[in-house]
Amino acid sequence: MAILHYPRLDTVLNVEGVIRREKNPLSKNEIDRKLNKKIMRPTLNLILEYLEDSGKIALLKEGIIWIYKEDISKKLKEKLKKGITVM
Repeated sequence: MAILHYPRLDTVLNVEGVIRREKNPLSKNEIDRKLNKKIMRPTLNLILEYLEDSGKIALLKEGIIWIYKEDISKKLKEKLKKGITVM
């Protein structure tokens, strides 16, 4: 897949916000309609691929859902801090 350009950070954050706020699975068309500005489909596909690879979303038959739990990440960070000893 040849990438013509990479999405801007604000575009990635907008897509992330739309998916995170929704309780039900979303299709790509629903995500596109809920965005405050329109983006090209290859750009949306690239963002969704990034979010899936980073463990924030899951692509299901029913649609796209948010799976990242921030509180789990905070607990992991606390455990890592406790495990690091300073000499």
